[in-house]
Amino acid sequence: MSAPLLDIRDLSVELARTAPLKVLDGINLQLAPGEILGVVGESGAGKSVTGAAVMRLLTRPLRQSGGEIWFDGTRIDTMPEARMQKLRGKEIAMIFQDPLTALNPVFTVGQQLIQTIRQHLPLDHAAARARAADLLREVGIPSAEERLENYPHEFSGGMRQRVVIALALAGEPRLIIADEPTTALDVSIQAQIIALLVELTRTRGMGVVLITHDMGVIAEACDRVAVLYAGRLAEVGPVREVLTAPRHPYSRGLIAAIPRVGARLAMLPQIPGTMPRIDALPPGCAFAPRCPFVMEHCKTHRPEATPRAGGVQVACWLEEGQ
Repeated sequence: MSAPLLDIRDLSVELARTAPLKVLDGINLQLAPGEILGVVGESGAGKSVTGAAVMRLLTRPLRQSGGEIWFDGTRIDTMPEARMQKLRGKEIAMIFQDPLTALNPVFTVGQQLIQTIRQHLPLDHAAARARAADLLREVGIPSAEERLENYPHEFSGGMRQRVVIALALAGEPRLIIADEPTTALDVSIQAQIIALLVELTRTRGMGVVLITHDMGVIAEACDRVAVLYAGRLAEVGPVREVLTAPRHPYSRGLIAAIPRVGARLAMLPQIPGTMPRIDALPPGCAFAPRCPFVMEHCKTHRPEATPRAGGVQVACWLEEGQ
């Protein structure tokens, strides 16, 4: 992989209490320009917290308690907030999962786009308006000039999400954090949005962190995938390697639960149990209570993510031969 655009080193985030609780614990991830990195896991795995930490949008009682975040060779987690505000939106942008809350209902789409463009680019109102229309066309909204005058409620769910993507692109960022951008959409619109993100990544050379709970989306859109479980990295590697030969039992469980076209099953396979609460993590591997291959060693010793063949890293004692 080329020099990383985004380099997350041993990132930890905690919930500030009398006894702080780890929400993320030792996350290491890298993203190259022009690459889409999928971050997948169940609700509560730490996916959205990872994205918020990169954007420096953690709010109390959450706080970064360890590690470093580097963007294009510059450390940003210790950057002064005034400087980070200039970076946020211009160099690093975020696509939120709910377009209704991401857009201001009292302003037209054009007003919101023009304001964002002028905040980040040295353009006058007329040039910014022309740029806003270009962005709407780029994300596949027909009659772009006319639609600038519409309010968010005048767009369908899929079109609103396209507007949110246009807003994220307004500052011409090099990194986009897409936090479950297709969750509220039906399957056909979901496919269109994913195809659009892939096309924009390839044509613009951006890096994208795509946060999702859907392995199908990972297979369709991503170059590499990171599987999170209970705030820890279970497995990371090229999508083809992880999907065709998953090494971590949790990755295997997620992939086995994907419906197969033409398969006749009375019930889809499922992972038994639930993810542990952050105040009740087991002393060893966090997945041990649900793992069909659990060994005594797993219950007392935490595995670290270690490199394996095919560019994969896995945190599992099965891979260690224990």
